[in-house]
Amino acid sequence: MLESGCKALKEGVLEKRSDGLLQLWKKKRCILTEEGLLLAPPKQPQPGPPAAEPPAAKSKELHFSRMKTVDCVERKGKYVYFTVVMAEGKEIDFRGPQEQGWNAEITLQLVQYKNRQAILAVKSTRQKQQHLVQQHPGHRLRSASNSA
Repeated sequence: MLESGCKALKEGVLEKRSDGLLQLWKKKRCILTEEGLLLAPPKQPQPGPPAAEPPAAKSKELHFSRMKTVDCVERKGKYVYFTVVMAEGKEIDFRGPQEQGWNAEITLQLVQYKNRQAILAVKSTRQKQQHLVQQHPGHRLRSASNSA
């Protein structure tokens, strides 16, 4: 379980292209959950007792609520390259081994997240309508009177 309480669905190492001038590929430990993708520094083997999760300051979460799409999938050699497009337009490039299927897994979890949010929105709207009907039993809602 992660700090956010979400179970890790997939964990492994991807390379993320840096934002700097040189745009170097840097290894990141990635943890995919139902809520998003957590990026952390790769695990370093250290002598002594096993270390706990890396400090939150060094971790970055790409939450599905701010993610727009997974795009630009290209296969070259042993790598698959893909771009995560955030809602504000920022694009984050990743690459990883083809056989691990990270791009497909992230896309699948993003779609499932968006579907869950849509279902919650519909349920919320229905609950509000039912609440209005209960408060004003003599009045009909416009949408109900339009369909009659």
